[in-house]
Amino acid sequence: MALCELRNLPAPAKINLFLHVTGRRLNGYHELQTVFQFISLFDYIDLGLRHDGQIVHQNPIKGVLPEDDLCVRAARLLKAHLGRPDLGANIRIEKNIPQGGGLGGGSSDAATTLIGLNRLWRSELPRTELARLGLQLGADVPVFVRGFNALATGVGERLKPISLPIRPLVLVQPATSVPTPAIFKAPELTRNTEALKIEGFTSEVWELMSSLPGRNDLEPVAAKYYPAVSKAISTLKALVSEVGINPEAVRMSGSGACVFVWCKAEPDATVQEVTLVKAAKAAKIGRVRNVKTLSQHPLYKL
Repeated sequence: MALCELRNLPAPAKINLFLHVTGRRLNGYHELQTVFQFISLFDYIDLGLRHDGQIVHQNPIKGVLPEDDLCVRAARLLKAHLGRPDLGANIRIEKNIPQGGGLGGGSSDAATTLIGLNRLWRSELPRTELARLGLQLGADVPVFVRGFNALATGVGERLKPISLPIRPLVLVQPATSVPTPAIFKAPELTRNTEALKIEGFTSEVWELMSSLPGRNDLEPVAAKYYPAVSKAISTLKALVSEVGINPEAVRMSGSGACVFVWCKAEPDATVQEVTLVKAAKAAKIGRVRNVKTLSQHPLYKL
């Protein structure tokens, strides 16, 4: 019997352990160096097979037109690439990843849609080809399609697998959203950061680190224009100092607004995590979540 639906497909969020803007291309796109790591905060996507050629978003996100939704665009892009006007799908999304949070929710949803429809439509395209399609939707889509934590360069599309430890993470979502284009257009954005040489950073080295390498070049810009982001960063740095974590372990993800701290490895992690979550909630700097980093995308082998 042919597969007719896929339910509860996970679309994980990501964090950027660092994010350097190393240059700017003539077309306006920025050259980046970053490390992507997936985390245990998920959107969930249901896909149903249609035979009338229609792509139907059954629960559109408020404020986003269905034709602008990245999942709809992903489905139409794959359908056009396959040259199959008869293929169609119902799409339903359970959103948990905040919009404008720097966690890649829209890109992850698009990637999960591509992966799911590739199976539902029995097109059997390799992940490398799906990733090339995904790049047309956004620079972060390929890392979610490929499914491994990665060192990324270029506009974020050149990916090298990197082994990272599993750690508890305290994630703060300030009561604001940050539009990525505005941050990248800011005149004060640093655009000439020297790329880090991290090829020698094994999983064991990452595990032992008390803070993260590099910095997020977008962080001071977002903090300048969005006071809620600035407050979350400064408050979380003060709180982690009280539990023995290097304040440099506090970092904004992507273009913001979410801020996170990598907790220490066990056995100290549980105490730190519980203490930090309680203190961050009391400080009222936004929604506080305790999550974990992931070794790979849950659909890596689908």
